[in-house]
This record gives sequence, C-alpha cells and structure tokens, in this order.
Amino acid sequence: MATQQPNSGNPSVDIEYRRKKSAEEMRYQVITFSLMIFLTLVAFAAVAYDGFTGWFTIPFILLLAVVQVIFQLYYFMHMSHKGHEAPSLFLFSGVFVAAITVITFMTVIWW
Repeated sequence: MATQQPNSGNPSVDIEYRRKKSAEEMRYQVITFSLMIFLTLVAFAAVAYDGFTGWFTIPFILLLAVVQVIFQLYYFMHMSHKGHEAPSLFLFSGVFVAAITVITFMTVIWW
C-alpha cells in the first residue's frame, strides 16, 4: 500500500500491480468503514443503556469519536500513503495547538 512499483515498461504487469493495490486499498477501506459503523452502534448503545451514568458515557463517546477520526484520517484521507508526510505534519500540528488551546481555556475557566 505504501510502496509504489516503478513503471516496468510491461503494461500487463503494471495493470496487474495497480489492480492488486486497488483491491487491497478497497479491502482496507471496507474493513475500516465496517469498524466505524460498529463503533457508532456501540456509542448509540452506550447512550441508550440506562445503567451507564453521564460520567462514563460522555468520555466513552469522546474516546470512540477520537478513534473514528484517526480511522478517517489514516484510511479515508489516505494519510497512510507515502508522500503525505507534510500534510500530516501540518494537520497533527493543528490538532496539537487546538488541544493545547482547549486545555488552556478549560484550566482558566475552572481554576
């Protein structure tokens, strides 16, 4: 998935290689999509179940949301591919700055 075969000059080999890589990529995306649907159903079940308090449900749903964001970035936004290092750096730097900002404002408001 991350390695790219150079053009061999043989069209049938190149087509087979691309077909194999496309099938592999599609399999990863279907598995990830299925996992994300499952995590969404788990989140709905956590909210619907009366035995869980808000102190458990809210952090649990936030954790599931973070996992889904990671899945979306890594597989659907193709961050797992080679050559996406610079966009990944900027994206994760922005997430880091946003997290620090939220933590700072929460600290200022609560203390």
